[in-house]
Amino acid sequence: MPIRREDRHFYPIDWRELSTAIRFGRAKGRCERCGRPHGETVYHLPGGRWFDKEAERWRDGRGRVVRKKSLPDPRLNDAGPAPPRTLVRLACAHLDQDTSNNAADNLAALCQRCHLEHDRPWNREKRRLTFLLRRAIGDLFTGPYRR
Repeated sequence: MPIRREDRHFYPIDWRELSTAIRFGRAKGRCERCGRPHGETVYHLPGGRWFDKEAERWRDGRGRVVRKKSLPDPRLNDAGPAPPRTLVRLACAHLDQDTSNNAADNLAALCQRCHLEHDRPWNREKRRLTFLLRRAIGDLFTGPYRR
């Protein structure tokens, strides 16, 4: 994910090189949680299932192979409309949400889906705090906060 301009000072100067080393050196261009390949378009289904072109198999949200008979090959036209596709992009994520902690065991190469899943509790808390802050500011200056 791109870094916001106002947050760039939280990251080290060599962040691009560090991120590249994690995403393509250590993870070899695949998500470290589900195994989706960087830069490729993958078919996906609800619940995180996706089609691995190399293995020609469906995988679940953790990268484990799903039974072959349970899902059709998405490239076949007789199976109905093809499932949605997504272009996979890897990002280097801080596992403890601390951008100053750049230890290798605190960084992970994650695809968009896994990165959002990992950050979900943190994003919910930020949303709650933003709501409370806006309500407090509204009470101080403009009267009761309207929902």
